[in-house]
Amino acid sequence: MDELFTTENIEEMLDTAMKQENIIVYYQPKYDAITSKINGSEALARWMHQGEIISPAKFIPLLEETKLITRLDWYVLERVCRLLKKQIAEEMHPVKIAVNFSRQHTYETDFSNRLVSIVDKYNIPHKYIEVEITESTIEKNRDTIIAFTGDIKAQGFSIAIDDFGSGLSSLNFIKDIPANVLKIDKSLLSGNCENEKERIVLESIFNFAHRLQLKTVAEGVETKEQLGFLRTCGCKTIQGFYFSKPITDMEYCELCKNRKMEQETDDILTTQPASTATQLLLDAVFTCYPLVIMSNLTRNSFYMMAYDNFTTQSCPSTGVYSELIVHGAATMHPDDQKLFADTFDIADQLAAFARGERTRRVVTRQLGDDNIYRAVETTNYYMQNPAVDDVLAITLSRPLE
Repeated sequence: MDELFTTENIEEMLDTAMKQENIIVYYQPKYDAITSKINGSEALARWMHQGEIISPAKFIPLLEETKLITRLDWYVLERVCRLLKKQIAEEMHPVKIAVNFSRQHTYETDFSNRLVSIVDKYNIPHKYIEVEITESTIEKNRDTIIAFTGDIKAQGFSIAIDDFGSGLSSLNFIKDIPANVLKIDKSLLSGNCENEKERIVLESIFNFAHRLQLKTVAEGVETKEQLGFLRTCGCKTIQGFYFSKPITDMEYCELCKNRKMEQETDDILTTQPASTATQLLLDAVFTCYPLVIMSNLTRNSFYMMAYDNFTTQSCPSTGVYSELIVHGAATMHPDDQKLFADTFDIADQLAAFARGERTRRVVTRQLGDDNIYRAVETTNYYMQNPAVDDVLAITLSRPLE
């Protein structure tokens, strides 16, 4: 069996297997980390030969080497679309299915057009297809990968970066890729996550993914202890043998019909660590205050934590606080510019803090990106830096209805 595939026969064998439908698509379900309900799946190719399923490790590397892997990927996509069409027709309430695409596809100039053509042929809404590319794919050809993924996302497909943590990809690159999902490689999970360094690394990954508004999927989850820890990290989706191994299309369809799994008995509120609870609190704050700024008045610096759905998007994200106030005042109604600048003058705020003032609030009219002035409430909360002799300010700002 080890010598079944060679560079000389692999192309003919692949073509024959696809024609005879001996390439079978299995589905590994994904589950919501909190509710344990299925919320997606990943399509995985399996090769049936003489009644035996051959491990992907036996043929995927050779297909990559011979660049025949792209044929397999398109074949799998077709089978996924057939399944989704059946589920939609039978009102099975389908969930998103991730399809793996090799780095070889980045050389296809018509990739996004072909992707759209196949999916549209089956009348599948694009939201049900997720394009998975491996972390190793994004390590080279920065501009090509950014353009490649941008075209895919522009067509309404979700993009997942697979096997994150298995390579050495730049975090800066991750920031620039227009991905929706970050899949954490199973190599980062060992045992029951007892290792403190491992836990710190995982917590950091989930934290920055959340800040980049990337959904997270943990791969290779096999134990209840791993699930419990990942829940405390704020991981959204779980994939692994703890819930399900890869299953046939018939088994998968039956699972989708039910769309329920046995609920875990542990209350998530009893397992939240301080870091996750803090993030939940920030999420709640952001729903009311789309602009949140952390400032060090003593050092004349600021850092913007969130800036979404506000009246204007032109504000810098970090820099010199006094310059931020000048910039902010310039966006105000002419009659409100002096009020805004005086209210948030650094020297005046520091003097007020020394007198015991801990809150400062003002309502001004700010010009939005649509050239309409809207009333905006800006409130500063002051506190002493617990580590050094600095005065810190937290700014919460929101448009008033």
